[in-house]
Amino acid sequence: MNQILVTKKLYITPELKRKKKVYKVNFIISVFFLIVLISVYIYAAYDRDKAEAMSQDILANAEQVDNTVADSDILIAVLNDTTDDGTETPVVISNTNQNENKTKQQSQSGYTYVTDGKIVIPKLGIEYGILDGETDSEAETEELLKMSPVKFHGPEINTVGNYCIVGHNYRNSRFFSKVPTLVNGDIIQITYFADNSMVEYEVYDKYTVVPEDVSCTSQNTDGRTEITLITCTDDSSQRWIIKARAI
Repeated sequence: MNQILVTKKLYITPELKRKKKVYKVNFIISVFFLIVLISVYIYAAYDRDKAEAMSQDILANAEQVDNTVADSDILIAVLNDTTDDGTETPVVISNTNQNENKTKQQSQSGYTYVTDGKIVIPKLGIEYGILDGETDSEAETEELLKMSPVKFHGPEINTVGNYCIVGHNYRNSRFFSKVPTLVNGDIIQITYFADNSMVEYEVYDKYTVVPEDVSCTSQNTDGRTEITLITCTDDSSQRWIIKARAI
């Protein structure tokens, strides 16, 4: 018996052509956006690495200045006292440390800042300089935050009151990204470069607030010496607040 094989001819309709064209366009757009996303990720990673390197350079330079000047205070004196034999003796007027002046630097945008001290969190392997801007403006703070943690509010370092430090959460291991993992009892070390003093603080509270809530910066500490660390949550919708008290 003869078998007849019949092959149906596939007709490409205008609708099928349109769908094929739409598919190609969508594919090209998807590839384009994928390339853009990869490029943005690579650039962001490069930017974070650059910020980390800059922060460590700032700290190293500040510590070098601190070590150089720590034992070489300037004695300002005048010769205005006369002894019985007619010779003049120097009378000290003041004892001045130049460390603060020598650590003054400028950011790329021209903001002047000093590196007041450093924060060390042994548990997290964190060690950064603490920057203090000249104007404390929002634009200045945003600029300095790209370089290192920044003083946000409060008295001098390691004195009575609430010294508040803000740092970026890059969602990795840099800057304050791991600060939200701290728990009560963890230790934070703060060094003040002006007098080379180091004080250890023990974490006693941790919570989140909305960005508009700045009650964590209150200076009502009942005479205690405290610090507050501030950083964003991973989705940036709230702020992590870490409270610690001098031991």
